[in-house]
Amino acid sequence: MIKNDFNYLRTSCCSLSLGKANVTHNVEEILKAVKAAVENGVSLLVLPPMAITSPFCGNLFFQNHLYNMQYAGIKSIADATRDKDITVMLNYYEKSGGKYINSLCVIQNGKISDSISIRDFDADLSEYFVDSDHNRCHKSRFIDFDRDISIGMNDDCDIQVIFDTAPYKIGKKDYYESLAKIKSGENCNVILFSGSDGILIIAGAGEILSSAYPFDENADDNGRKIVYDVDLDLTAYKKAKNRAMKPTESYNDIEILQLAFPDGDKLYRKISQSPFLPDSQEKSYRNCEEIFNIQVQKLAERIAYTNSKTSVLGISGGLDSTLALLTTVYAHDKLRKPLTDVIAITMPGFGTTDRTYQNALQMMNSLGVTSREISIVNAVKQHFSDIDHPADVHDITYENAQARERTQILMDVANRERGIVIGTGDLSEIALGWCTYNGDHMSMYGSNAGVPKTVIQEVIRWFAEEKISKSEFIQDSKVLKKALLDILSTPISPELLPPDSQGNMNQKTEDKVGPYALHDFFIYHTIRNGATPRKVLFLAKIAFDGIFDEDTIRKWLKIFYKRFFGQQFKRTCSPDSTAVGSVDLSNANWTMASDTFGDEWIDEME
Repeated sequence: MIKNDFNYLRTSCCSLSLGKANVTHNVEEILKAVKAAVENGVSLLVLPPMAITSPFCGNLFFQNHLYNMQYAGIKSIADATRDKDITVMLNYYEKSGGKYINSLCVIQNGKISDSISIRDFDADLSEYFVDSDHNRCHKSRFIDFDRDISIGMNDDCDIQVIFDTAPYKIGKKDYYESLAKIKSGENCNVILFSGSDGILIIAGAGEILSSAYPFDENADDNGRKIVYDVDLDLTAYKKAKNRAMKPTESYNDIEILQLAFPDGDKLYRKISQSPFLPDSQEKSYRNCEEIFNIQVQKLAERIAYTNSKTSVLGISGGLDSTLALLTTVYAHDKLRKPLTDVIAITMPGFGTTDRTYQNALQMMNSLGVTSREISIVNAVKQHFSDIDHPADVHDITYENAQARERTQILMDVANRERGIVIGTGDLSEIALGWCTYNGDHMSMYGSNAGVPKTVIQEVIRWFAEEKISKSEFIQDSKVLKKALLDILSTPISPELLPPDSQGNMNQKTEDKVGPYALHDFFIYHTIRNGATPRKVLFLAKIAFDGIFDEDTIRKWLKIFYKRFFGQQFKRTCSPDSTAVGSVDLSNANWTMASDTFGDEWIDEME
């Protein structure tokens, strides 16, 4: 019962083969579309504009015969919905007060609602064009669901229907996609767009969810259709979060309608395994470039504001410190500061492997920064002696002492060199609290704090494949690219436990806290979309089908909630950071009491 449980509404827009003023033929095509929609479990079907008559009837619109045939057609469509779990949105024209009104009505279970007026028209409806000025109506409908959902033509509706009769022109596809994204993003709603030229768009909360265009090759004998399960929880969450709900007094005396939510185990929407990343490599790399530029710009602003001579950061040979080093180098170049003012320090300890150590050295040397090596082994051994901790007991004290020693070195070097410490922790680690309190948890500025682990991997891959060849100041791009690609294939690890007898890494983060692919998925749907735990589990089972079974997903989702709530105290006193996307857990944008009780989230999955 996916839609009843998680507020997914199966919606559809269709384009049909219509004849001008050929009402009998057009109604037959509409009935076929309604029948197909019912078979697909569609709850809300939006027909093409003026589907019964077609929009291009000119002065025939003033003929009583066409007007009467239209109403007979509406009744036939209403009869076809009787005892069917479907609601049909129909655009038609009516007479009112001596004027002809372009209107919208709702057909449901054999009943025809009162019309919603869109605008007057004088003669030829082919000139009719819905835009931001005309997209107004006198009233909206409330849908009687678990909560009230408004549906109509105006911007403050939860589900906004837009009809367009303008002919197809060059650039129209891109224009309407942009319009649907902007309007649904600003209004935090779902947009169902139906054009007489065959443009169909379903958009929600600033994203194009599904679309079809006149020249697509996937049309059948009855035209084209798009079907998508829109997430009403998501739009409601965003609307409440953005305080975009309009006053409700405009909804007085509105008829209450009941939308059907048929049961079923098929979801008409793609659930991405990597929701922070676009589906295509081209779009992904464009995003990576934008993310990198945001990081560079914000870091440059912080360096300039603090009047820092140097930037100091620790380099482990892992993903996070790699991206932090790259953005710091470009920030210095942007400010026309010497790259030698970037002080990159590798601090080998008990768990450092030769692989990560060599990659760190090759990166630093290739970028022309000031590289230093400071071993923490003797200092940590002395610390163990001072606090009376056995050096052969590899517990949490053993691990965290190393992280805190490294942070102390960075802080003191920054003081000595008139600089700031650039933090390397990423969004995924911050969400999980996977950092040592007052160790790698702390810095003067968190460069990666708004970037999830899976995105950091993609940004480094983009840099190695595309950006590196365009950077003139890199001293050895071949060596740097080789190091970057090897870092991408290295298991993620804090390297705080000694290597095995062959010198290989003996500690892997994902064995301890779980796969970052899952955690980034959890972060996206929990924090960005406000999904309930059961819904997150449901979506993850679809996205990772064949990769992780339900027990595995459930196990790591419980770990996610446990750590997310239990580690808030680290986020409360975290350093300033770069907000890159829509998820930001810095204390400037995320507020939550450190003793918030999170067991209710875990229990909700049971």
